[in-house]
Amino acid sequence: QVHLVESGGGLVQAGGSLRLSCAASGRTFSRFTRGWFRQAPGKEREFVAAFSWSGGSTHYADSVKGRFTMSRDNAKNTVYLQMNSLKPEDTAVYYCGARLSRGTSPRFSYEYDYWGQGTQVTVSS
Repeated sequence: QVHLVESGGGLVQAGGSLRLSCAASGRTFSRFTRGWFRQAPGKEREFVAAFSWSGGSTHYADSVKGRFTMSRDNAKNTVYLQMNSLKPEDTAVYYCGARLSRGTSPRFSYEYDYWGQGTQVTVSS
């Protein structure tokens, strides 16, 4: 079992920044990688960013490319999502997911085995 806890969400004006954190605990001795997804009211969960299985690259959704940056601190078992130039359409609950196998693509939410509880991000215009 991998336990994920997100933090760092909040209310910010358009153009502002937030940094989300996702701390992992539990079965952290197993190999796994993480990704960020978000879900706005009435919409499906969508991909935001994720590390590749090898860890050598990072994938981003086109809608956040150039504005969001995903990073990690292995010593703390924590990944981050730095969000700059936020837009009202970025408003959503942001979820951190962990996957235990390579799978097909880190962009698919069904590839993930564990999820955090989510953190709300609200961007006002």
